[in-house]
Amino acid sequence: MEGGNERRMDEQEIIAGCLKGAPDSCRRMVDAFGGLVMATAVNILGNRQDAEDVWQETFLQVFRNIERYDPSRSFKTWLLAIAYRRSVDMIRKKRRFKAFATRAVFEQAPALNGGDPNPGDPEPLPSALLGKLTAKERTALCLWANEGYTARDISGVLECSASTARVYLFNARRKIKALLENDHGILQNG
Repeated sequence: MEGGNERRMDEQEIIAGCLKGAPDSCRRMVDAFGGLVMATAVNILGNRQDAEDVWQETFLQVFRNIERYDPSRSFKTWLLAIAYRRSVDMIRKKRRFKAFATRAVFEQAPALNGGDPNPGDPEPLPSALLGKLTAKERTALCLWANEGYTARDISGVLECSASTARVYLFNARRKIKALLENDHGILQNG
C-alpha cells in the first residue's frame, strides 16, 4: 500500500522538522493530528472546554519531549497515550476540585438531582452514555469505534496488555448495550 508508506514518510518528515525546531513542521503536526487529539479528549472528558485544555497540554508536551519519541513505534499511539494521560489528569483534577467544593458549600446547595452537570451546555445522548464508562473504557471504545484501533493498538495508548485492553473494550460495549436496553429501550425487541 503506497498511501500508507507516503503517510508514514510525511509523518517522519514532520517529526524530523519538529526535532529541528521548524515552526512549519510543528504547524503541520497540529494540522495532521489535532483533530484526532481533540476527538479523543472530548470522548474521554465529555466536554469541549476541558478537551481544548487537554489538546493544548498534549501538544505542548509533544513538542517539549519529541526527542523521546521512539521512531520504531507508532507516532499516533505515542501521541494518543499522551492525550489519554493528560485527559485522566484533568479528570483527577476535577474530582479533587469537586470534593473540595462539596466540603466548602455552606448554606445553599444546588439541586443536582437530574440536573445538567453544566447548565446551559446540554449533553447529547452519546456523551451521557459515555459518561457511565470509566476513562479507560471510554478511551478503548472510542479508539476502536472511531479510529479502528485493535486491542494491541489500544494497549499502546492505555499502557496495558492487549488482553486488558480487550477487557476494557468488552466492558464498555456490555455497559453501553445494557444502558441502551434498560434505560432507553432502544434495543429492546417488541
